Amino acid sequence: MKNTKAITLTNKILNDLDTTGINNETLIDDIKKLRTYAIEEEIPLLVKVLRYTCEHIEENNSFLIPMLNDEPIEESEEIGIEDTNQVSPLESLKYLIALSKNLENKGNIADLKEYKALLIAY
Repeated sequence: MKNTKAITLTNKILNDLDTTGINNETLIDDIKKLRTYAIEEEIPLLVKVLRYTCEHIEENNSFLIPMLNDEPIEESEEIGIEDTNQVSPLESLKYLIALSKNLENKGNIADLKEYKALLIAY
């Protein structure tokens, strides 16, 4: 995102995740604020991903979507995700939030699309 307030808020969310973990009330409020910046900047993919993320955290009291995998996949592996034993919910959520900082990167957009699909499928 280009808005400096949005980037500052993103950094705050990431810092809060490092210090307090997934604290539902504060985290959800901050993600909702970040979503309003995405609405202002007219970034529909990010708006949806942030909404689905809030709903997911409210329903599950955690972020249960595994970290995306950018390693080449083998046919026996499930596409796009890592073994959930290797990456904590916190790390996956931090990665998702960090993606919003640079939406000009095509890889970040692709990862947001994958997170959207995983959140919908959950």
